[in-house]
Amino acid sequence: MRLQRPSRIQRACLFALSAFVFSPLMLAQGQNTSSPASNQSFAPGTDPQASSLALQAIAALQGKSVIHDITLTGNATWGTGDGQTGTVTLRAFGSTESRIDLALPDGTRTEIRDASAGYAQGQWTNPDGTAGMFASHNMMTDAVWFFPALMSLAPNPNTILTYVGLENLDDHSVQHIRSYVATSDSSSGTSNQQLSTMDFYLDPSGLVPYAVIFNQHPDGNRLVNIPIKVVFSNYQAIAGVLVPMHIQRFMNNASILDITLSSAQFNTGLATADFAVAGGAQ
Repeated sequence: MRLQRPSRIQRACLFALSAFVFSPLMLAQGQNTSSPASNQSFAPGTDPQASSLALQAIAALQGKSVIHDITLTGNATWGTGDGQTGTVTLRAFGSTESRIDLALPDGTRTEIRDASAGYAQGQWTNPDGTAGMFASHNMMTDAVWFFPALMSLAPNPNTILTYVGLENLDDHSVQHIRSYVATSDSSSGTSNQQLSTMDFYLDPSGLVPYAVIFNQHPDGNRLVNIPIKVVFSNYQAIAGVLVPMHIQRFMNNASILDITLSSAQFNTGLATADFAVAGGAQ
């Protein structure tokens, strides 16, 4: 059976890795991942209840560990319809550098987020060798979307959190927290708050993330929202860190990536050079 291949929009939104587009924000975010969460704070205007829940979530996820870098490996099914199944390696350095390599039957598919130049860039490479850059307006949600301990639940002086309430999502009771960047760009046509908003849904008992929902956008239109949902399950403790061994990613409610992890390693010495992109941001 012929595999259904994602559209250009689906390719651009497959992983939706991102960091903030202002260098002070990205530098601050990178610094936060090398310090205990208890020593950090969120931006003024953060809801105290949201802050409390987020801090509890991070404490549950990483305990006393300080995470500088991660390497996750496993199997993955990529694409809509029948999809393709292969192996996957997911890496991150701090909260602003990430790389995903999918080894599939038709070749290797790679997506990178790189903030080492002081601004966020994203690049994709297809199995046929074609490559391109992600649009800058898709660079404002979390770069390490696949690993909750390095997401916006961790304290950041440029991030505002608000508490939405106790809700139900997919028949799960969840605590709903919303995060966004604490600055705006009036010249962009839409605010950084809108482009950076992420909705976290925490399990009420252990307060680990059950899901995160955010929007991506077509390359040529930042005003059009494409809903992305990432669901985390089967958490296991590895080296004192809770790792979701099953990660599912949906776009417009359709599954586009299903990952089952087999291993997780921390602080192996990754560096920003491991996440370099070739070319400039759009």
